[in-house]
Amino acid sequence: MPGGRLTRKDRQQIAQGLADGLPYAEIARQLERPTSTITREVLRNGGPSDYRAEPAHRATERRAQRRRTGTSRQPEPVALPHGRDPEAVAAYEEQFTDVLMQSGLSNRMMARTLVCLLTADSGSMTAAELVRRLQVSPASVSKSIAFLESQSLIRRERDERRRERYIVDESLWYQSMAASVRALDQQVEISRRGVDVLGPGTPAAARLENTARFLDFVSESLARAMEQARDVLHTDTAPADPASHPAPSPEGAAERPAARG
Repeated sequence: MPGGRLTRKDRQQIAQGLADGLPYAEIARQLERPTSTITREVLRNGGPSDYRAEPAHRATERRAQRRRTGTSRQPEPVALPHGRDPEAVAAYEEQFTDVLMQSGLSNRMMARTLVCLLTADSGSMTAAELVRRLQVSPASVSKSIAFLESQSLIRRERDERRRERYIVDESLWYQSMAASVRALDQQVEISRRGVDVLGPGTPAAARLENTARFLDFVSESLARAMEQARDVLHTDTAPADPASHPAPSPEGAAERPAARG
C-alpha cells in the first residue's frame, strides 16, 4: 500500500515503467510514492538499465533478513561534499536527466552520464568512477561516453596517473548552441533549395521561402547572442562574503550597466 514497503507487484510496475522509458517521477505518481523512494530503489538494484523486479525483491528480502538477525551491520550512508542531501541530489539529477531527454538527448543513459559529470564539483570523472556513481555496467558507460564525445559535449584527457578522465568544459553549452546553429543553417539551405524545385510563386515554394527566412533570422540571432554571452561561461561565480558585498538595493540594481557584448 502507499507509504509501506514496496511489494513484488510494485517492483514489477517499476521495471515495466523503466522499460517504457518513464521518468522516476511518473513511476512514483502511478505507485503513489515519493520520487525519492523510486530513485533509491532503482539505484540500489542495478540502475535503470539493469533493474529487474525479481532480483530486486529478493535482494531486499535478504537485506531485511540480515537486519532482523543482526548478522551484518547497517551500511553507512554515503556522505556527499558540502553537506548535500543525497536524496535531494538524486531527485535533482533525475529531473535534470528528464529535461535533457525532452531537449533532444533521447537516450537516458547518455543523459544520466552527462548530468553526473555536470553535477560533479571537479567536472570530470574516470570510467570506473562513472560506473560506481551510476551503478551501471562499464559497457553502458563506454557507449554513453562515445556518443557524448562525438557531439563535442565532453572531452577526454589523461591525468597524472595516466587514467583517462572525461571532462565537461565551461564551453559545453556554447558547443551545444553552435550545433543548433549548424542544424538551423542546414534547414535554411534545404528549404531554399525547395523553392527552385517546386517553382517560385507556387504556394508550397512560398511556404518554404517564409520558413527559410524565419529560420535564417533565428540562426543569425542565436549566433550573435552566443558570441555576446560567451564570456559568461568563464565568469567566476564563487560566492562572495555577504558582509563585504551587501546586496544592491532595487534602485541600484536598475542602475547597473548592461553586460558587455
